[in-house]
Amino acid sequence: LEEAAFQLQQIFRIDISIALNILGIQSMKAGHCRVAFTCFKLAADRGYSKAQFNVGLCYEHGRGTEKDLEKAGFYYCQAASSRHPMAQYRYARFLLQHGPGSPWDRQHKALALLEQAAGAGITEAQAYLGVFYMRGLQPQEKRGLKYLLQAANSGDAQSRFHVGVCYEQGLGVQQSLAEALRHYRQSAAAGNRQARERLQA
Repeated sequence: LEEAAFQLQQIFRIDISIALNILGIQSMKAGHCRVAFTCFKLAADRGYSKAQFNVGLCYEHGRGTEKDLEKAGFYYCQAASSRHPMAQYRYARFLLQHGPGSPWDRQHKALALLEQAAGAGITEAQAYLGVFYMRGLQPQEKRGLKYLLQAANSGDAQSRFHVGVCYEQGLGVQQSLAEALRHYRQSAAAGNRQARERLQA
């Protein structure tokens, strides 16, 4: 009986959190940012990762509350620890730009989070890793190209442009102007200005 009661409490707690998060989303869409933030915060403090991510967004952008990057980082960290992919990406960016500790430790932790987010299909994480590995202190061109291709295949026009650059310059792949042109055309067709300029050049 105690086990059944505990299970009911867990279900009730999760259902309340889901309902509060949905109410927060609806309130945000209606322009009631303070109400939305309150709903997200209540659900986040109950441990609901989607709400923790939303609280992070509110703090990062100053929606419904004062802008506070430290608090945004805290809530992104909470959600990331529950394997929320977009929170992993946002927390990694926070670590790289504002995080505490030594730069090497921050970078090491951020890269692990970005790898997880990229593996979960987060295009932004794939694009970020692609550029990071291409331009890092010790470039890993093949690895960078792999992530750029993933992001490009998810529809990211900027990553598609970078893939074109890789083929044009032979970075991580055998040089091929024909392949470079193909990627530039696809990127330009998706609205990328740099790709249009490169085609004209």
